[in-house]
Amino acid sequence: MLRFDLLHQLARPIDRGATLRGRRVFGDNKTWRGAIVMSAGVLTATLLLSRWRTCEREWPAILRSHPVLFGLLLALGFVAGELPNSFMKRQLDIEPGGRRISLLGIALSIFDQADFVPGVWLTLSPLWLMSPAQALVVFVVAVMAHSMINVLGYAIGARKTWT
Repeated sequence: MLRFDLLHQLARPIDRGATLRGRRVFGDNKTWRGAIVMSAGVLTATLLLSRWRTCEREWPAILRSHPVLFGLLLALGFVAGELPNSFMKRQLDIEPGGRRISLLGIALSIFDQADFVPGVWLTLSPLWLMSPAQALVVFVVAVMAHSMINVLGYAIGARKTWT
């Protein structure tokens, strides 16, 4: 999408340039195009995975729900879950993709790898309430997976940094 500038009319910041305390609310990197493309990807993956019924014992509440409803709630959680972290980073004058070398900066960098988990936890709650232990496991796995993908992306030249 970005490489070919597809859907360029949606490449507008979600915050419309709004500021708080003289700082952008979410910044230029959180766009309507990104939210829509991410949501479409999550919904598509959910619909494809709904055909794969190998986890019926573990996920009965989810499987009883309609895959479109589940996919939409999951997509909303992914998109909305990224916004609080972006807000905090903008208010702390941390540029998109940037980080601070401090305890707070390290915490935000780690949280940035799985910031969608609290959003997904909240939006899926009408269908399935994850226990805190389950949410923690999902968070840790997401941080590890995202970190490995970042390192791989850096190694092949697709990313400018490994973090």
